[in-house]
Amino acid sequence: MKRAFLSSLLLLLITISGFDSPQQKILIVGDSISIGYTPYVWKYFQGKAMVTHNPGNGQHTGTGLEKIEEWIGDEDWDLIQLNWGLWDLVYRHPDSKAYGNRDKVNGKATFTIDEYASNLDSLITKIIELSDAKLIFVTTSYVPEEEIGRFSSDPEKYNAAAKAVMQKHGVAVNDIYEDSKVIHKAHGIGSNDVHYTEKGSVELGKLIVSFMEKELYGATSNSLPD
Repeated sequence: MKRAFLSSLLLLLITISGFDSPQQKILIVGDSISIGYTPYVWKYFQGKAMVTHNPGNGQHTGTGLEKIEEWIGDEDWDLIQLNWGLWDLVYRHPDSKAYGNRDKVNGKATFTIDEYASNLDSLITKIIELSDAKLIFVTTSYVPEEEIGRFSSDPEKYNAAAKAVMQKHGVAVNDIYEDSKVIHKAHGIGSNDVHYTEKGSVELGKLIVSFMEKELYGATSNSLPD
């Protein structure tokens, strides 16, 4: 009887001390590219962390400024990852018949590089006010040459501006751009589309998981499942 009581007391003390701590909480915020790789991240971290994506498509940084407080809510996040850019650098024209009114010849960019940087600066400042979570910024992925509303040279320019903002705030940067170029050429939907096949999203997910693990636990797995 005494032994059972002591065992119960020990279990209670371990729980209170945090050795049996609850799963960590990860919030992924971003556009359709992040929506594509989130299922892989969720599956990988099952049993170790709760992975949530913001409702719907995070679109561009303007949407982020409007909704970031709602997305963070009252949850005590351990890690928040941000992945914007492709919507920010897209050119649109109201008369364009292409999906989303994309038109890099006659259209106007959603946000210029300077506007993008300013929006990110405001977003990071706001997030730091709202949460004590570790922050990760994921760079914009590859844009193929034939994409009708985006210039293939723009991601690197927007990424450079984003990196400067993240350096200012001490935010970790997961620079997936070069890897995303290789992945897209093997597993992209097409030469005129920024999106990926399911296999491509899995390959992006591996890049995301490896970086997250390092930020959360200080190490990463040597091999990741498909």
